[in-house]
Formats: sequence, structure tokens, C-alpha cells
Amino acid sequence: MDRDDWALFRTTGVAHLMSISGLHVTMFAWLATACLGWGWRRLAPVWPQALLAVPTPVVAGLGGVALAATYALFSGWGVPAQRTVIMLAVVVGLRLGVRQWPWPVVWLLAMSAVLLLDPWALMQPGFWLSFVAVGILFATDPGRSQRAVAGGVLGRAGRSVGGLIREQGVVTLALAPLTLLLFGQFSVVGLLANLVAIPVVTLLVTPLAMLGAVLPALWELAAWVVQGLSSALQWLGQWSWAAVFRPAAPWPLALAAVAGGGLLVLRLPWVLRSAGLLMLAPALLYLPPRPAPGQFELIALDVGQGSAVLVRTASHSLLYDAGPRFGPDSDAGERVVLPLLRALGERLDATVVSHSDSDHAGGAEAVRAAHPQSRWLASFSADAQERCVAGQRWTWDGVSFEVLRPLPQDYGPDGQGLLSTNAMSCVLRVASAQYSAWLGGDIDAAREVQLALARPQDRATVMLAPHHGHSTKPTLHR
Repeated sequence: MDRDDWALFRTTGVAHLMSISGLHVTMFAWLATACLGWGWRRLAPVWPQALLAVPTPVVAGLGGVALAATYALFSGWGVPAQRTVIMLAVVVGLRLGVRQWPWPVVWLLAMSAVLLLDPWALMQPGFWLSFVAVGILFATDPGRSQRAVAGGVLGRAGRSVGGLIREQGVVTLALAPLTLLLFGQFSVVGLLANLVAIPVVTLLVTPLAMLGAVLPALWELAAWVVQGLSSALQWLGQWSWAAVFRPAAPWPLALAAVAGGGLLVLRLPWVLRSAGLLMLAPALLYLPPRPAPGQFELIALDVGQGSAVLVRTASHSLLYDAGPRFGPDSDAGERVVLPLLRALGERLDATVVSHSDSDHAGGAEAVRAAHPQSRWLASFSADAQERCVAGQRWTWDGVSFEVLRPLPQDYGPDGQGLLSTNAMSCVLRVASAQYSAWLGGDIDAAREVQLALARPQDRATVMLAPHHGHSTKPTLHR
């Protein structure tokens, strides 16, 4: 699965199904328990002493947990898999001991065990999503005594479908604030997508993938099913309102929103549950503060070997460079720049890519795809309207922007740069009444000196050292 696939799964809210989730481990444990119980009972005519020594429920229960743990280890031992194996072990142990614990005790026991095995799991989004989802399902379970009783196949099927819709609706609503807090987005079509994807992945894709280890031809059938599911998800993901993006709210507002989402789905009177909306509203309506008119904010992103700088004014934003490309399916634009823009609620008005070297332009395509409305300026663009040329100026909210290089004569008749890629770097000056910043890409020392001599009156409050400060000394200073 490539980056576009995962983006589609996040937009439609089914990413949890495309990894080894607790649902898959539970299903595997159920199948293993059923098979072990069936096989052990078949020994009765041949070896009845075995069943008397070790009852079938013990063999099926303990064996099912052991095989589920083996499957979870084989699949990578992720947090959802750890949580599921531990909870299965506790439940099986309680049933074999004819005991029943309150669900919060089982839930907290599993959480403590996971943290004992891996304390760093606390920093993983999957830890919180997994345990919060299970806790919500426990807390909102109506219980056996309150479930509607209906006879026949149709009655059981109706209860199953109704239970699936109820559970998915509860989880979707309760996890929406937490998803916004962790990822800055929430899938509006997630409920509908999961109602289709959960049965398909659980009852078709996963069993076919497992059985394919014995009959490889089944993997082809599984691939066809996945392709059909992907087509349906792409149709949902193309809806303009498929996903909602919101800026990251401060921790107090975010935690209140998470608690509000849980309160909305608890089995309480509606008067009390409606208070969850009041707890959600501040986080949903929050907008990060912006610079005052006539001022600007400059944020240099940590992208490793490369550069990416966000400039914000009172109502506009500009990105200068987009960081490096780490591999065919990974770049700083996708991994660093876009998450920051979403967290700040930014919609780029302009993007300047200084030059074509990968450490500056590697993430540009991801940024451009996510912000097609942004004005594009670069020293290597084939479109004459998108070339940065000395003399270009504009003003946003009392803050002036000016391109200082390359010069018009640095481009050939076909628009190609006549200098090296570093020397063709777009140099941008941002200035308010009090402060100024010079962003120079990888401009070489000779062009840097030329700029200093041509503009002796200018001083830079902040200067991004050309070529990351390597083999050159900044001539412009405060």
C-alpha cells in the first residue's frame, strides 16, 4: 500500500482495518478456539482419558489465547494486538475460573500490562485510540438483560446488524474529538465506510489472506475483494465533505472535547449527555492566534538536511521551500509540512521553492497537491508565470515581500536557468516596519556578496544562512 492508499483510508476512517487490529486478532482467536475444541472432542472415542484429564474448555480457551498471541507476535505485536491478547487472556481466565470482574478492572489491567511491556506505547496514537474505543464500547454496552430478544434467523440477523450500526456509531462519535486531537482531521463518511468495510475485511479479506498461506490462489481472490472495496472507498473519499480538518486546539480545550465526545454516547439522560456538546464547541471553534496587522511570524521547520519556512501575516501565509525527499513514498512535505499546516489551520496563499535540489524541493509536490490554490514561484518552473524573478513585489497586511534573485538575465530564452541550481536560488526578503527576514535557499557566496553590495542599506533581523551555513559566511547581518 502506498501513501495515496493510506491517505484514502484516513479520509474514509478505515485505516484501522488495514493493519493488524484487535478485531483481526479476536477473530483469529475465535477460529482457533473453535477448531481446538472441535478437534479435542473428536479424541473422545480414541483417547477418553485425555478429555477427563484436561477438559475441552481448558484446551480450547488456553490454546486459542496461545495461538492468538503467536499470531499477534507474527504480525508485529502492535499496541492493538497487545491489548487484545491481554484482554482475551483475562476473559478466558475468568471464564475458566467461573468468575466475573467489572469491565473497568479488565480494561485497566490490560492497559497496565501493555505499558509494563512497552512504556513508550503511551506516546503512540494507536494506544489511545485502541483503549478509548474499547472503553467506550464497554461503557455503552446495554448488557444482556437489556438486549431485545427475537427468535429465528431473521431476528438474530437483525440484532447483529443493529448492534453493528450502534457500535460503529458510538465509536465514530466518541472518537471524533480524539481523532481531531491526534491527527487534525475527522472522517465524516467514516460511519458509512466502516459499515461496509468492517464486514468485508473481517469476513472476506482477512480469512482469505490467512487461508492463502495454505492455498495461495485465495490471495488473488482476496486482492479482487480489496480492489472492489477500494473503488467504493474512493467514491466516498471524493466527496468534498468526506473529511473535516481543524486546527490543533490547546490541551485544556482538546481534553475537554475528548471528555465531551465520551459523554455524548454514555447511557445517561439526554439532559446530561447534551453537556458534551458544550465541551466540544470550544475545540471545534478554536482558531490559532495570528500576527497583528503590520507584523509577521516566521517558523523554520525541523526537516533535517533541508529547509522549509512558514511565514504568516494577519490573514495570509507563505511557504518557502518544502524540505527533502526521504524516499519514493516519503518526503518532508507529507510528513512535516502538511501536518503543521493542518495544526495551524493554514491555507497557503503562496509557495516559493528556492531551487530544484531535493533537500529544498523534495516535498513540494505533496504540498502543491494539498494546496492547489497556492500561488507557485520557483526558479525551475517551465511556466513563465511561476518563475521567481528579481523585482517581484507584493504586500500582505502591511508586510512587504520582495524577490531579490534570480535576475531576469539569469534565465535563458526557453526559461531554463543559466547558472547552477544553487546560484539560481530564489532569494526572498520579508519586511515589516520593525523587522526583516532574508531567505536565500542555497545561493552561493559570490551572489551573496553581490546582493550585499547592491543593497548596503538593508539589514536582516533574521537570515536563513545559504547552503545551511556550510562553506559560506553570511554577509548580511543585523
